[in-house]
Amino acid sequence: MANRLEGKVAVITGGASGIGESTARLFVQHGAKVIIADVQDILGQTVCNNIGSPEVISYVHCDVTSDSDVQNAVDMAVSKYGKLDIMFGNAAITCEGDPTILATEYEEFKRIFDVNVFGVFSCAKHAARVMMPAKKGSIIFTSSVASVTYGDIPHAYVASKTAVVGFTKNLCIELGKHGIRVNCISPFGVATPMLMNGLKITEKEKVEEFVHEIANLKGGNLGDK
Repeated sequence: MANRLEGKVAVITGGASGIGESTARLFVQHGAKVIIADVQDILGQTVCNNIGSPEVISYVHCDVTSDSDVQNAVDMAVSKYGKLDIMFGNAAITCEGDPTILATEYEEFKRIFDVNVFGVFSCAKHAARVMMPAKKGSIIFTSSVASVTYGDIPHAYVASKTAVVGFTKNLCIELGKHGIRVNCISPFGVATPMLMNGLKITEKEKVEEFVHEIANLKGGNLGDK
């Protein structure tokens, strides 16, 4: 397998578990140097130790609702590895419990936006700060299929992920002039700890079965070839 990311440096928020952890593993396999930025300190450090040596992957505590934490993560990448090529703004949370509007508290709605939207903003701002002088870079966000399909999903989560898509489309026009690509992915349900907690299912295999059953598209399945 070719090392498609040889020599690249990446910061991954929410990299201690789920999609972020899998991305960190893949990036390192492809030759990148990675900073995992997360609030799960013990888990994050354990993941780093399992993936590789401190020369290729490091952990930093980063609460994306704190602009200074995000700035510190970016500065750490530049200080340790000399640059930043990829920012993967992946950290996100969702609501638990009753998803209906009357059961949704204002503070809970705001908390989701603080992480899922304002956290993405901070990632973009500080990544652009160091990428613009280099006239290159890639900024990636994790949105969700919830941004285009609706149903029994918490309103705050749907609204926040829809905001990420709009932010991505607008930002790519500005930063594209500086040689920086901006994209987002909108995955369907993935058996991550966040989804397992939301569904109140502890067995990963059962979550995967549930996702497979509902992942229908015109009579087919999103996992079918």
